[in-house]
Amino acid sequence: SRPAFDQILARIGEGDKLVVWRLDRMGRSLRHLIEVNALLDARGAKFESMTEKIDTSTPMGEFVFHILAAVAQLERQIIRERTRLGVEGGG
Repeated sequence: SRPAFDQILARIGEGDKLVVWRLDRMGRSLRHLIEVNALLDARGAKFESMTEKIDTSTPMGEFVFHILAAVAQLERQIIRERTRLGVEGGG
């Protein structure tokens, strides 16, 4: 539970930017980071991580964030496939 973070997310809107020290301060997992970024985007807000130098208000920052999201998706698919093969006895 992160009440202060939840309050910020409830109030953030068009033109705002959520600035965090590190990505792990914004999300508990890469999946959660993607969900928070989608929420910010839907509200017209952006985010910046000072340590990782990711700023979604710039084209390069948005690109880097989407690359991270794609890698996370690939990782989930690989884990799912390995799990399926293990259950079927093929791994």
